[in-house]
Amino acid sequence: MEGNKGKLYLCATPIGNLDDITLRVLNTLKEVDLIAAEDTRHSIKLLNHFDIKTPMTSYHEYNKVEKARYLVEKMGEGVSIALITDAGTPGISDPGEELVKQCYEAGIEVTSLPGPAACITALTLSGLGTRRFCFEAFLPTDKKEKQWILSELQNETRTIIIYEAPHRLVKTLSELLETLGNRRITICRELTKRYETAFRTTFVEALETYETEDPKGECVIVIEGKSFQEIKEAEIKSFEEMSLEEHMALYEDKGIDRKEAMRMVAKDRGISKREVYQYLIKNEL
Repeated sequence: MEGNKGKLYLCATPIGNLDDITLRVLNTLKEVDLIAAEDTRHSIKLLNHFDIKTPMTSYHEYNKVEKARYLVEKMGEGVSIALITDAGTPGISDPGEELVKQCYEAGIEVTSLPGPAACITALTLSGLGTRRFCFEAFLPTDKKEKQWILSELQNETRTIIIYEAPHRLVKTLSELLETLGNRRITICRELTKRYETAFRTTFVEALETYETEDPKGECVIVIEGKSFQEIKEAEIKSFEEMSLEEHMALYEDKGIDRKEAMRMVAKDRGISKREVYQYLIKNEL
């Protein structure tokens, strides 16, 4: 912990099983001058378990801007600080994002110590596609903002990851079903804990299950992305609902020449360019 300025260490902590903490995080938590914790009452249990005596200070959603300024000031004076969240990797869907931003603005060095993250753990457990995915964290409580995000997700081809509390799970699943249609999903709960489950199902089947069973534990919903075939079929259906004249105008109004517009219309509708040409000649368009 040398140098004129301190440093910020983003320390990932267990999301359930305490054995998931890394040796590097343990050593860092012991060596820094101060630990900034989302909930000191929660984090003291972790520190006591590993016999860590480093002083703590609170850093949470409701003081993140003002407290970040204070922490950055301390690091400017040479204090090294470790940031921990209640569980998982700081900066992912928590106030750590603000502290990192202010550190960079002040020229404070930041490093991230990798470790547990509920979104990645759930993704790898889901049995769904892992090569391409998007993370939405908790959906916003504002109705208009939530609807805007849900509409954005309608044609999302990547696997989608969403966090949800058990008491809101049924409502969220209903909204997702209404917006996205029935999809394959995996609901992961109590990750890395004794009663960890990965419930592979669909929106419809999950809602039927929760009619007689109350959801328990923090949940991660992993949702199958829309297939390219589904998107293509929807596009073709949309084009077929247009007249061929309207379809041609769609491209020609954008300044595309007639020959190229004919080629694009033929491709969109799954017909030959000759068929388009003959139609246009027959109707003298």
